[in-house]
Amino acid sequence: MRVKRRPEDERFEELSLLVDAGAAYSWIPGRILQRLGVEPSRRARFKTIEGRVIERSLGHVFVEYQGETAPTTVVFAEEGDKAVFGLEVDPTTGEVRKSEALLALHTEEH
Repeated sequence: MRVKRRPEDERFEELSLLVDAGAAYSWIPGRILQRLGVEPSRRARFKTIEGRVIERSLGHVFVEYQGETAPTTVVFAEEGDKAVFGLEVDPTTGEVRKSEALLALHTEEH
């Protein structure tokens, strides 16, 4: 997948991330987002699998994946955080599929 700050930007980062079907957001290393010029927009709390509550910055990027480009909110992953791509996985085939949220971003109004 490619990550850009704006769709017209020539600068991007090519990433190979583990798909996490349970992740509401994609977690991208903060140093990569900073290199792209992505600014944090707010902070949010997350509960880890161990039950700890952590706080991370969120930002907005454009992701190119499977020929589609869509805006999305990402987490500025910190040292020790797992970088993951939050998408839906078809439980019968195990293949990544576009989520309803991603499809809604591509719906054009007439």
